[in-house]
Amino acid sequence: MTEPWHLPPAEPTYTVSALGRELHELLGEVYGSVWVVGEVHRARPTQRGHLFFELVEKGRGDDIIGKLEAVLWRSDHLRVRRALRARDLALSEGHQIRCRGQLDFYGPAGRVQLVVREVDPLFSLGLLARRRQETLAALARAGLLERNRQRRLPPVVLDLVLVTSRGSAAFHDFVSGLAESGYGFRILLLPASVQGSAAEGELLAAFERIATLAEDAAAGWRPAAVVLVRGGGARTDLAAFDGRALAEAVARCPLPVLTGLGHETDQSVVDRVAHTALKTPTQVASFLVERAAQAEQAVLGLQETICRRAREQLAAASRAVERGERVAKAAQLRLGIAARNLDDAGRAIERLGRRRLGEAGRRLREVERRLAVAGPRLLERRRTLPEQLVQRLGDRARGRLERLAAVLDGHARLCAELAPQRLLARGFSITRDARGAVVRNPRQVRPGDVLDSEVMAGRIRSTVVTEEDR
Repeated sequence: MTEPWHLPPAEPTYTVSALGRELHELLGEVYGSVWVVGEVHRARPTQRGHLFFELVEKGRGDDIIGKLEAVLWRSDHLRVRRALRARDLALSEGHQIRCRGQLDFYGPAGRVQLVVREVDPLFSLGLLARRRQETLAALARAGLLERNRQRRLPPVVLDLVLVTSRGSAAFHDFVSGLAESGYGFRILLLPASVQGSAAEGELLAAFERIATLAEDAAAGWRPAAVVLVRGGGARTDLAAFDGRALAEAVARCPLPVLTGLGHETDQSVVDRVAHTALKTPTQVASFLVERAAQAEQAVLGLQETICRRAREQLAAASRAVERGERVAKAAQLRLGIAARNLDDAGRAIERLGRRRLGEAGRRLREVERRLAVAGPRLLERRRTLPEQLVQRLGDRARGRLERLAAVLDGHARLCAELAPQRLLARGFSITRDARGAVVRNPRQVRPGDVLDSEVMAGRIRSTVVTEEDR
């Protein structure tokens, strides 16, 4: 007998929408309120005020290892924006946030998404501050914090490179501020995004071109400085200006960099490494205009000083010329007087000369007369003078010879008195040793020596027995 066939027990079968509703309820119960950390990507606001975006997690090499769809409904979006704006923050592309929400399954689209209710502003602020401090520390270790500030900024900067978004409010504020000054500023615009995901790459490309431009001596136009400006915005909009790559590019820039990033309360890393950091584009323009005005005033002051000194020197020269004219007139007058005095002196000298010549002629004739009378007498005396001289010389020679003869006689008598024979005649003797040397001291001889003594009548030979000193 054949067994009856039974159908297997029926398993529950869901429709797509029913399964979606169950997933929605299940996720709502399990993940009704959860905190999630991720980086904002593909933020897409809608006309109704909602904000759709992705929360992603990146691994090494910026590879995405996790992604979750997220949404901020209009009311939550407005409330979160107000809370972030109070902290000078914004939900910007590429920023990491910590948000609380409910995990939901949206059946019509078949996707799981996080319905965000709240964003933690303190997390964003702390993360930005930590990254900023890490970047500043790395720049300090590399010696880049003060590098651009050491570049020389000329007193007048008329040729400059402007890096900003073309046609932006920052561009118009800066350019109009320079144009209204009336000075001849020349600007080379290098357009670049100043916020958003493309900002960092475009800004780096602009600074690479600046380095090439500064090194190109054949360009014929050499800028004196670089101006980097942007308009206002949230603190998170400054993310590109807190990046290390852009900060290094600014620090290594061969030209001094002036910044006006439009933020009144915070200073970015780029501000820290720039040559001069100002708050807004208008302030940068005012700074450059003020330097030009100061230089103009200095030039005008120098011009006035030069003119004043020139006038003073011309006045002094004029007074000197007047004094010279007066001196010349006085000299001319004195020369006239001197000429008249010279004429008078010439006539006086002429008269005196004639008088002196007359007197000299008379004295000469008197001398001639006297010579005519005294000449014969002088000649007679001159003829007898040699005989008189010969007689005088003979008398003096005879007297001199007589005196010398008397002296010689005295010397002869003295020599006779001092002769050795006279001494021997008075009983003295002269004793010599065997060598013939005169013995004057007993120490010259020794006992047994033979001595020869000369006396008046002859010689005596003797032998020394002993010798004694006095």
